[in-house]
Amino acid sequence: MKTLHLDATELDLDFAARLRLAQAIARQLLGEAMLLSFYDRDRNLESPGGVSECHVGCPIPGWQEYAESRGGTLMVDFEHGRHVFCFMPLR
Repeated sequence: MKTLHLDATELDLDFAARLRLAQAIARQLLGEAMLLSFYDRDRNLESPGGVSECHVGCPIPGWQEYAESRGGTLMVDFEHGRHVFCFMPLR
């Protein structure tokens, strides 16, 4: 999966604004795209929920493996894992 690393700290964006930005980036790079998974370190929240339970000690977090195993090709990573969004193209 290709990863786009962004540092948007100075913009003071919240999770929802970062999600909208990640969706716009995915649309630009992939065309029509679907969000497969995300991770929000601030709230220790992942989607789909519980996918990391069986990944304790694994090098790849559950939400990332979930996306990769379902066709995810793009990860948008804000501030080194603070908010991460994984997308797949729909074409």
